[in-house]
This record gives sequence, C-alpha cells and structure tokens, in this order.
Amino acid sequence: MGELLLNPRDYDPVDLDPNTRRLLRATIAWFESRGKRRLLQDDLHAVWTGDFLDFVGHEKLFATFLTPAADAHGDPNKRWDAARNAALSEILGFYGLAYWYLWQVTVLGLGPIWMSANAAARQRAAEQLDAGGVMAFGLSERDHGADVYSTDMLLTPEAAAGAGDAVFRANGTKYYIGNGNVAGMVSVFGRRTDVEGADGYVFFVVDSRHLHYRLIDNVVHGQMYVSTFALRDYPVREQDILHTGPEAFSAALNTVNVGKFNLCTASIGMCEHAFYEAITHAHNRILYGKRVTDFPHVRANFVDAYARLIAMKLFSARAVDYFRSAGPEDRRYLLFNPMTKAKVTSEGETVMALLHDVIAAKGYEKDTYFREAAELIGTLPKLEGTVHVNVALILKFMPNYLFAPAEYPEIGTRSDDADDEFFWQQGPARGSGKVQFHDWTRAYVEHGDIPNVARFYEQALAFRELLATAGPDDAQLADLDFLLTLGHLFELVVYGQLILEQGDIVGVDRDLVEQIFDILIRDFSGHAVALHGKPSSTEAQQEWALGVIRKPVVDAARFDRVWEQVAEYDGAYEMRG
Repeated sequence: MGELLLNPRDYDPVDLDPNTRRLLRATIAWFESRGKRRLLQDDLHAVWTGDFLDFVGHEKLFATFLTPAADAHGDPNKRWDAARNAALSEILGFYGLAYWYLWQVTVLGLGPIWMSANAAARQRAAEQLDAGGVMAFGLSERDHGADVYSTDMLLTPEAAAGAGDAVFRANGTKYYIGNGNVAGMVSVFGRRTDVEGADGYVFFVVDSRHLHYRLIDNVVHGQMYVSTFALRDYPVREQDILHTGPEAFSAALNTVNVGKFNLCTASIGMCEHAFYEAITHAHNRILYGKRVTDFPHVRANFVDAYARLIAMKLFSARAVDYFRSAGPEDRRYLLFNPMTKAKVTSEGETVMALLHDVIAAKGYEKDTYFREAAELIGTLPKLEGTVHVNVALILKFMPNYLFAPAEYPEIGTRSDDADDEFFWQQGPARGSGKVQFHDWTRAYVEHGDIPNVARFYEQALAFRELLATAGPDDAQLADLDFLLTLGHLFELVVYGQLILEQGDIVGVDRDLVEQIFDILIRDFSGHAVALHGKPSSTEAQQEWALGVIRKPVVDAARFDRVWEQVAEYDGAYEMRG
C-alpha cells in the first residue's frame, strides 16, 4: 500500500540519490510545518507564494533540479533529471497547485534558454536560479492563445545599433503568463517586422523589472500570478536573443514537450491528497445505521477512483523511462508525452468526480484540501494545449504504432542520476508520422492469462481491424469531432500497454491490474458507442461499434480484495493542523 500512493509520513524515494532525497523530504517538511490551516487559508485569501520562494532560494531547490549539468559549473548535484523532477512535481501538486505552478512556469521559461547556444543567457539563468529566482514563458496572447503562427509581439530593427546596444525594439502584449510579476528572465516569442514567414520568428529574453516591461494585471483570482504584460519599445540586445527563424518555432514546441509532462504528476499529487481525505471521511461516517462505505455504490466509486489513480501513476512513471531514454533514433516520447498531458489529467478529473460523488457537501468545506483540488483539477487538462489539441497530436502516431512496429533495445526503470541533455537537443519539430514504436501487442499477450486484460486486448485488436477495413474516409479525416473519438479509442490501447509494463516493474498485484482493465473495457465500450452516434459514422463503422462493446469479467471476490486495499488508506495520512 505505502509504495503505491505518496504518503508524507514515510516518504523516502530510495531509488534516488541522497541529496535529492534530502531536498524532496525537506520540501514535504516545509509544507507540513506550515500546517493545513495556513495552507488552506493562503489559498482562500489568494496569498502570493512568496514564502515558498524563500524556501526554494534557501535550499537552492530549483537551482539543483533545473540546472543542466552543462551549466552547473561542476556542482555534482545539479542536473536536469526527469525522474526526480516528476517526484517534486507530484509533491507540489499534493500540497497545492499554486506551488506547482510556480515550478511549472519556471520549467517552461527555462526551455528556450537551455535549448539556446547563447552562453550569456544560459549563464544569467544559472545565476538567477542560484539566487532563488524563477522564470516565465511568454508565448500565449489574448487574441491567439498559443498559436505561434499568429503572434503580435513585434520586433522592429534598430537602424544603427552599436556593440551592446539594442538591435530590436519589442512591442506587444502577452497574456496568461505565469510568474510574469517576478521572473528575472521571461522567454518571449515574437516576430520581426522586416522578415516574412517562419524566418522572422524570434525567441528572446526580457526582465520583468525593466522600465519598458509593463505588468498589467493578474488575469485570475488566486495565489498564482497569471499575468498580462506588455513590452513598450523594449530594447532587445544580441545577448537577449535565444533563437531565430524556424529554430524559434521548434524551441516553442520542444519546450512544451518538456513542460507538459509535469501536468500529469501535478494531477496525481492532487488526487492522492484528496483521496486520503475522502476515504478517511467516508469510512468513519455513519448514515442510516451503516458505514457510508458499506453502501455498494460508494465502494464502487472508491474502487474505481483508486484503480484509475494507480493507473495514472503507472502510465506516468513508465513514460518517464521513455522520455529519459529518448534520442534522435528513439522518439517514442512524442506519443507518450501528450498522452500524459491529455489522458492522465483527464483521468484526474474523473477520479475527483468519483470521490466528490461520495463525500458530497464535505468536498466544498473550506477546511478541506479536497475543496481546493476539486476547484482546480480541471485546469490541468486545459494547460499546455487543450485535451483536443493533444489528442489530435496523438493521432499522428496511430498508423505506425498499430501497424508498423520496430525493434528497440529494452528500456528499464530510469531513476539513475543522469543528466537528460537530449531534452535540449530535440531538433526540428516535425516528422511525427515517421516515429516508430515497439510491438504493442507483446505486453498484452504476456498478460493474456488475466481475464480482463485478454478481453480488452480483443477490443484493441478489433480497433486495429476497424482502421484496416473501415477507417475514416476523406470527409471524416477532415472532421475533427469524429477523429477525436478515434483518438480516445487509440489512447486507451497505448495507456494499457504502459500500465502493464510498469505494473510488472513495480510488482502491482494481479487483482489491481485486472480492476484497472475492468475500467479500460468500460471506457472503450463508451467511446465505441460515441463513435456509433457520430453524424458521419458509416454503416460499417456503426456495426463495428456495436460489435466491440464488451462487459468486463465480473469477479466479486477480486473486487472485494481491491476494496480492502482502498480501506487500508483510512487514516493513513492527515496533514498536520
């Protein structure tokens, strides 16, 4: 039990190095020493997270976790390590999304800097992290969102710039930019006024304290500062320029590849804390002379929520291994990353809804972490590209994943203390359709003795057959609504594969694996029904949809055993007052 969900009482990630373990435990201790009342009051009163920034600076937390080894000046503890970054992201989500957001936006802001050959900018970033500073990522705009093709941040060349002088003057407004109130370096995406097309793109850095940087507003009410800021004739020097032309475009997308992964671990942390509160409340509440958790529908909700949460953790942990092992010849992470963003965060919403249905009014009370998590869990599927955008991206990988497997060396657990330097060398943001994957069927065949895995595998094979015999026609290929439903069916196949792989690595018991696949069968059947009902679905597709609906294998004893796992979390953790 203790190894599956994060529990601050006994947290000690023994697979990580001693200094990382110390910093992660120190982060937990900082939150626990503040106490639950202070944590929740700060959220209710929208108190800026400045005290956490003080802790970050004192411990050099972000400097240690977010400085690549190449910029660490020999400090053996500094590196960019996705395994320990995922652990910190989960802890921050566990205690509050505002603290995670401070970290997340710093990750994004650093992306274009660490990808740049600009040594001066890299040096500044390393120094500011050492001093306890944070970063920001100036990509999105009010009228265009994160549409990099349509930026209105304009850079006008200076007529006669001398050495050290401004070479451009930047004018424009950026919207929904986290940390825009305090970031020492804001990575800003814009375009030149004198160059047309992709060659005119520029990524450059600005300082939020500069006279020509105008902080306008916080666009949300909360602890997070999600800024609107404007640049008014901001002087951009050569040493401020990170990327130009198509490289600037690739830096934007590749940065999001790095940053979007943190969304899944934040969602996991939020759900874990809420789960502890929910099971302890419900299991000790008496209604109509019975424990609330004696009611069958309550147990069903808890078992579903628990199995979905463990599935979220399994998939995300396995995705780390592929991300850390990526290289020019292995880009499988380009599928698994948007999966963590789109699928795992959406599952977080489902987990919270299942728990909220049980604890009902309790979930609105101001002295619960649950209230905060329920209010904010829906933000994660909508950051770094909506679910729809990411599912559309996932579809690009579907043909090669299902029909053209390739051979790769076996990848084990990547919790080693390596520096993940490939993150900053991802190359041009194109070629998704050429990425190949290892044979997805192998994981399912190896677990074919588990009845619900075997039944879900039937659905997965049927999905491949649908694409081969009655796939989308030209009109459906232009119908994003139809394609998104196909995407949801496809992502379940990918989700199940990595869950099985990680389940073997950490030794998840057979009952829990089968309960997870009970859910996948039901979810697949639900998306099949949705496909049947689409206005453009053909007769052959409708026939397929009805034929692929399956009921999970029912095993009351197995369900009861998983419920006993859930019940053991009663009282397992309560944040200090």
